[in-house]
Amino acid sequence: MTTVTTTTTGTTAATSVQAPSVGTGHTRVEGRDKVTGAARYAAEVPFADLAHGWLVLSTIARGRIVALDTDPVLAMPGVLAVLDHRNAPHLVTDYQGMLGTPDPTCAVFQHDRVPHLGWPVALVVAETSEQAREAAEALVVRYEEEPHEVELTGEHPDAYPVDGHMPAVTEKGDLDAQLAASAVVVDAEYTTPEEHHNPMEPHAATARWDDGRLEVIDSNQGVTWVAGELANLFSLDPASVRVRSEHVGGGFGSKGVRAHQVAAVMAATLLQRPVRVVLTRRQMFSLAGYRSPTTQRIRLGADPDGRLRALEHRSLSRTSTVYEFVEPSAGVARVMYDADAHHTANRVVRLDVPSPTYMRAPGEAPGSFALEAALDELAEKCGIDPIELRLRNEPETGPVSGLPFAGRNLAACFREGAQRFGWADRDRRPGLRREGRWLLGTGTAAASFPSGAAPSTATATAHPDGTFTVRISAADIGTGARTALTLVAADALQVAPERIRMRIGDSDFGPAMIAGGSMGTRSWSWAVKTAAGELRERLALGADIPAEGLTVQSDTTEALGALTPAERHSFGAQFAEVAVDMTTGEVRVRRMLGIFAAGRIVNPLTARNQFLGGMIWGISMALHEEAARDRASGGHVGADLAGYHVATHADVPRIEADWIDDTDPDDPVGIKGIGEIGVVGAAAAVANAVWHATGVRHRSLPIRPDRVLSAATGATDA
Repeated sequence: MTTVTTTTTGTTAATSVQAPSVGTGHTRVEGRDKVTGAARYAAEVPFADLAHGWLVLSTIARGRIVALDTDPVLAMPGVLAVLDHRNAPHLVTDYQGMLGTPDPTCAVFQHDRVPHLGWPVALVVAETSEQAREAAEALVVRYEEEPHEVELTGEHPDAYPVDGHMPAVTEKGDLDAQLAASAVVVDAEYTTPEEHHNPMEPHAATARWDDGRLEVIDSNQGVTWVAGELANLFSLDPASVRVRSEHVGGGFGSKGVRAHQVAAVMAATLLQRPVRVVLTRRQMFSLAGYRSPTTQRIRLGADPDGRLRALEHRSLSRTSTVYEFVEPSAGVARVMYDADAHHTANRVVRLDVPSPTYMRAPGEAPGSFALEAALDELAEKCGIDPIELRLRNEPETGPVSGLPFAGRNLAACFREGAQRFGWADRDRRPGLRREGRWLLGTGTAAASFPSGAAPSTATATAHPDGTFTVRISAADIGTGARTALTLVAADALQVAPERIRMRIGDSDFGPAMIAGGSMGTRSWSWAVKTAAGELRERLALGADIPAEGLTVQSDTTEALGALTPAERHSFGAQFAEVAVDMTTGEVRVRRMLGIFAAGRIVNPLTARNQFLGGMIWGISMALHEEAARDRASGGHVGADLAGYHVATHADVPRIEADWIDDTDPDDPVGIKGIGEIGVVGAAAAVANAVWHATGVRHRSLPIRPDRVLSAATGATDA
């Protein structure tokens, strides 16, 4: 395809040929800065007269603070202040922010109650970080302790349904009647553990007041979001709050509004100097959120040919006593498969634990493990190939919503993946393939994730020297969004990417969607293309470019509101081959393949990294990740990256990720979203492969060596 590029000489426009940028691989535009250290993260930006805050966390799981002995701490070298519930400013929490009501965990020092181990009880501020830490560790806090409960059980009497970002319960048809009429029934419980998404860069924030305006340098997934929350919490004029977050070393759902930002603002207000608060890795285990453990019951009823008559997916997750957050694991069933009777429910139980939060593919990641493992069990009982069973149950419209699908290319993903993986040569019978001491097996699973977009604004400016500046309050959390937006802007302006200066991560650029829900790049690209396209039109009509530049601003609110209701999702097919040593219990993933239908791929180079990263996370979820909580203390057994196991290089095999053509016609760039679908279904594919290798079903993650060995003693499932 040939495009026309606008070039400028002085204040006039000329044209030349420019090849398209979207769809071709580009290295990150900020890559050199990152590898040379020029890119500064939140805790690295220098400030004159900077003070340092250190959070003091509770050592009990439930009770109240009786006393804090602050006088000895205030007398220690370099200590400037101690903030706690007795002297902290009042915060407003009864408001609806960008994502609903705020998690009270971020409203620090407002009362003497302690709802979980690791609750912030004080902030010690000192001249240096070392002084602040020493003083914080010396602070004596006395508590009145109360009995606590932290363990999630499948039939907890206090469980109740919660809507979250989707309805808690959906029901269609007579479930009991359809189960009774089914020739084949699967009724099983699946569990996933507490999981943590510790990004490489710890949570960090620096707050300062500058000429009556609050500025926060932060590591977050949405500067508009954080600025709005801080303005609400502190009853400030939104125009008087600026949040900047230029480089972010990972987020995965955890980097929203948290205790450290609020505490930094409090201290900066008290001392009238910049204050920085950085969370330690151990503190992140109680203050940065996590994925709740889940207990999920799946009931499937089918005719002999595998066609579903009944589908029930019920999920129970854990929330804190101060904040109602639900892990909506049953939601994935509302999209994937239909049945005459279709019932789903998401429930929670309040326990004395930190608040869970969004973790990459919230709901879909644990929900797909249960649902796709159950589909594999049904395929075995029916004597049908697992891919064929899924294809026979492809819905024509949304199983719950009844809305048409805005593209559903799951079948194409399975066909392409099966051919490339060599699925046709697979013998469905388990436990037949062996190499020495290793039993070999293969498994598959389907994947889906919502494809949404949220209103965003952007500006595009043409400069007299022929360059362009695009500004948008986007967040690049390591996904390459800055580069993708550069390519989108370049094509909209019909110029080379080198002529685009992409500015992101500043709330002063106007409201924009957060980096979450796989909606970031799609939402931002829509706004960028709109602004850049209008600017291109003005230049083509001969508009002059003044010395300060010619600027166009976009707002996608109206365009998004005009979209026809539909089921919009990315889809994928996951394949895995495993080897299992029944003597040691070791499970090794030998190879994986993921084929995805995820809209137009803006930058194949960074997109493939996203898919691969998600699939590796699926390996980690299937075999390693598990946060063990001590019932006696209410805290983690090992709140660090030594005690919390994740997949390492030795655990990661040859992984391939690819995609099929799947442009979204309703999106101006054709994007759907790729950030989270890579992890969906990956753990199920591994678990299904372990069954194929051993003949034993593992319905609880992770599939640890001890569980494999226990199953080897004669159990038929684990």
